[in-house]
Amino acid sequence: MIHRITSIEVMAQYTLAITFEDGVYGEVSLADRLFGPMFESLKDPNFFAQAKIDEFGAVCWPNNADLAPDALYRKVLAANH
Repeated sequence: MIHRITSIEVMAQYTLAITFEDGVYGEVSLADRLFGPMFESLKDPNFFAQAKIDEFGAVCWPNNADLAPDALYRKVLAANH
């Protein structure tokens, strides 16, 4: 099952508050994951703040960087337990 993201809020310190379609909610820090060609530009807080949800329910940015919703879902569940 794919866990689609229905809303995000960009927070301080490269953190996203994420709500999934089944109501699961949590905050995920991405500060330690902003490396490599696609994610390097996300170190700019203004660019990071441009996060949105694409048509597949994934978090994405204008440079086509994206994050798989299932991986974020597992991270949120792990943090909540």
